[in-house]
Amino acid sequence: MSYKAPVAQIDFILNHVVPFADLSRTDRFAEATADTASAILAEAGKLATNVLAPLNRRGDEHPAVLENGRVRSSPGYAEGFRAIAEGGWIGLSANPAYGGMGLPQALNMAVAEMMSSACLALQLNPLLTQGQIEALEHHASDDLKALYLPRLISGEWSGTMNLTEPGAGSDVGALVTRAEPQGDGTYRVTGQKIYITWGDSDVTENVCHLVLARLPDAPKGTRGISLFMVPKLIPDAQGRPGVANGLKVVSLEEKLGIHGSPTCVMSFEGATGWMVGAPHKGMAAMFTMMNCARLSVGMQGVGVAEAALQQAVAYAADRNQMGPIIRHPDVRRMLATARAEVFAARAIALACATAIDLERATNDPVHAARAAFLTPIAKAYGTDVGCRVADMGVQVHGGMGYVEETGAAQYLRDVRITPIYEGTNGIQAMDLVGRKLSDGGDAALRLLDEVADGAKAAQGEHPQWANQLWQAAETLREATQTLLDRDVAVRFAGAVPYLTAFARVLGGLYHLRAAQAGGESHRALARVFMARVLPRHASDLAEALAGLDDLAGISDAALAGEIAP
Repeated sequence: MSYKAPVAQIDFILNHVVPFADLSRTDRFAEATADTASAILAEAGKLATNVLAPLNRRGDEHPAVLENGRVRSSPGYAEGFRAIAEGGWIGLSANPAYGGMGLPQALNMAVAEMMSSACLALQLNPLLTQGQIEALEHHASDDLKALYLPRLISGEWSGTMNLTEPGAGSDVGALVTRAEPQGDGTYRVTGQKIYITWGDSDVTENVCHLVLARLPDAPKGTRGISLFMVPKLIPDAQGRPGVANGLKVVSLEEKLGIHGSPTCVMSFEGATGWMVGAPHKGMAAMFTMMNCARLSVGMQGVGVAEAALQQAVAYAADRNQMGPIIRHPDVRRMLATARAEVFAARAIALACATAIDLERATNDPVHAARAAFLTPIAKAYGTDVGCRVADMGVQVHGGMGYVEETGAAQYLRDVRITPIYEGTNGIQAMDLVGRKLSDGGDAALRLLDEVADGAKAAQGEHPQWANQLWQAAETLREATQTLLDRDVAVRFAGAVPYLTAFARVLGGLYHLRAAQAGGESHRALARVFMARVLPRHASDLAEALAGLDDLAGISDAALAGEIAP
């Protein structure tokens, strides 16, 4: 079964579930009308469905390879990337002064979802390039912006993010890559980075690496990290790719999935680099790129879930065992629950993107706090849903799901990385209960007020669901207040279930709005979510409030299965 972009469903959420319409009332996004959004979504849907989706299996069966120090991409990827670039999709939300369209991130994220559904391994290239564009727009010098942004936005060049080192994973402050000033405004960058997505390719004429490194006088930890632009080919006086820089691809990782995406071990050997931002302030610049990528990765989870679910529904409709198995209650339970969760995860991510847009358009700190609070929820819940739904897709296929021929297993293998990269989902949850609750819970409680108001507004049409959602919001409010009274280390023990509970309550709000604005299909989907998904928030919160004593009290030996005398 071929993937078909869910343009109508995304359009419905933007028009009826999240405050996208507010954007066209701002000066910055005045052109982002409902008609404009619909037209953009329709074109992106055609690209994803007709051009990118046919590449998905090719990349899985014919991975990127390293030959004579250069990466050769999967069949058709160069043409697929060129279609993305020539359509202007990389620069959809980028600054028009450098060739971008300046449209809202909400539209960019919607397009990212469809491209991720179609071919996740290829979509990773523009995702990282867009993140680099964002970092350069905010932190680079005018000269670097003028040189790199037009070429990144056009897709002539691509961008990467170089954080992780063999001895420094999530502990970025432990990195040892060094940068030595050469006295002419450039630096010699030396060190090794691992897990560098699209660290080299033949789909663009140059690859631009943003590299975290330490200056000779750098203090220890993250406060001593600077950021450098290190291109594969050093631009000449006219800005054209010139001589090769002092860097190389050591090897490609052999991965569980996303085989078409070359994940490189990179060696920088006195490579020439230019500083981005101020000395020792590299993490601030890199976090700009990472925050952009985190929401995009949440959308990747939604995208793969959508594609896996479409295939599972089609298989269930065709597979006969005492009638089509789509009529079997348990299969129907799996498909319906998956569809309800995909809707919720998509709405959360688009609500987050819209909050980012409203903050940029208005400079309102309330929108900024809302976007910051929603980002870890969108990333973690979207990717958790991606894994759950892809796993469900294999189950619906039965034995055929375990056979690579059907393609169901590829979705599960591909999406499994998304809860890990750009900050594991555990890190997202700890960020939520730590940094994001450090405002005394103001952002969280404002969101819960919005849920309560939504429940009250639906009381006349859907009283049972409204009461259920209102009670869930109040239970979550009480749990939030309890966590605020606890030490952060204790909060961390329940961070993941707390994030999941928050996502499910928000999902209830968005389903209720859809039930009010939509037809019978949206009411039927809301019925499933309210009956089967929202109630799980109670068990999530029970675990979130369980504290730390049980985890601290179990020994390492007991975890290893040893029996104490």
